[in-house]
Amino acid sequence: MTDIVNKLWGFCHTLRHDGIDYGDYIEQLTYLLFLKMADEKGITIPNGCTWEAIKKESGPALLDLYADILRKLREEKGLLGDIFTQSVPRFNNPVNLKRLITMIDEEEWAALDIDVKGAAFEGLLEKAASEGKKGAGQYFTPRVLIQTIVRVMKPDPRVSNDFTVCDPACGTGGFLMCAYEWLMDITKESIDRGIIKRIKTKTYYGQELVPRPRRLALMNLFLHGLETSIYLGDSIYEPYRGKLRNCILTNPPFGSKGANQAPDRDDFTIETSNKQLNFVQHVMNILKDGGRAAIVLPDNCLFEDKAGEVFEILMQDCNLHTILRLPRGTFTPYSPGVKANVIFFQKGIPTETVWIFDARSNVPGITKKERPLTPQHFAEFEKCYGSDPNGKSRRKDLGENGRFRKYHINEIKERNYKLDITWLKDESIEDANDLPEPQDLAAEAITELEAVVDELRDVMQLIEMNEE
Repeated sequence: MTDIVNKLWGFCHTLRHDGIDYGDYIEQLTYLLFLKMADEKGITIPNGCTWEAIKKESGPALLDLYADILRKLREEKGLLGDIFTQSVPRFNNPVNLKRLITMIDEEEWAALDIDVKGAAFEGLLEKAASEGKKGAGQYFTPRVLIQTIVRVMKPDPRVSNDFTVCDPACGTGGFLMCAYEWLMDITKESIDRGIIKRIKTKTYYGQELVPRPRRLALMNLFLHGLETSIYLGDSIYEPYRGKLRNCILTNPPFGSKGANQAPDRDDFTIETSNKQLNFVQHVMNILKDGGRAAIVLPDNCLFEDKAGEVFEILMQDCNLHTILRLPRGTFTPYSPGVKANVIFFQKGIPTETVWIFDARSNVPGITKKERPLTPQHFAEFEKCYGSDPNGKSRRKDLGENGRFRKYHINEIKERNYKLDITWLKDESIEDANDLPEPQDLAAEAITELEAVVDELRDVMQLIEMNEE
């Protein structure tokens, strides 16, 4: 599989001379892979748009046919129209297009194991994100972290006929895909025929703001046998259009880029321009009573002024039972300086106790090669979390020298609902030989400054409202 990824990725360097960057290449590859997979699986494609048709052409006629195929498919309804929304051809040289078609045709994608197919596509996405760096992090949550979250959350659609899993900031669909893979793993793929169709078509839902990652998500999920719905739109600035969900797994995009203003939403109690805090409010609102959620949040969302107000509401309406402090560098190489957490909660039960697991203090920072993120980083957390996905397993406070501690709601109230609670002395920070890299320190400073900027924007809004 590494050979396939390297071969396809290596061709990207050739295409740059044709004016096609890494993102455009992955996008064009998405279109062609879909046509190849559809051909192998016997999926009906409009006349003249099939893989066999495009294989036969060459020269300028191939460019014309390819452009015509994309036009026809983006006008289709349903899954085809979703995948090819806003699709445009990027090839100027028919020789390059023909070469890519030939490379794709050499593999029998439908015959590959489901995990191998996912690994091939994710390998290309990871190389794209690493290559692009700036802005590419929006596509990725580390697979190791996603798998840990999925294992403790247990999103099992067999528990009820209307059970749904949702990611309102789905990127390329990593959470949805891993949730399905987890189900296939625990069932050994032996699911009753009566429910497998429902699981594959009416269980996994997402929303994404940017067309390209949405398209990649649809293709990624298609390669895993899922035909799901991913709505193209802004999760926090548009009114919610969908049904309430049972399980939400999400990593909202970091940073403060965007509208830089509080959403005009009647269902948001707290007005703030902080995108992540607005995602917290959004997730609370779209969860069913009894439903559960896991959200990845940067550190500033646990301590800035508006955070306390948001978490006060959250703890009144939900049981915020667990917080996981992630290791430094978890999002290397995309956002290496970001310090982040995962919050776990269940709707419909007020919070009495918050358990915090510190996977950061005295843990060497994550690097791409020397110290990559591995399942071992979260093995102790998964054991401490317990088998109950709603955090109701019997747990043990490991004391001041342990990584897992509990805090009563009264202690949280005394802190004005600020959740940046630490107790372990991080000796690595004091060791001059083990300090984070300068670029990581700079990125961390930028993250904290962005939090201050968010607060200043809120102040400016209040001033403008008073003046009006």
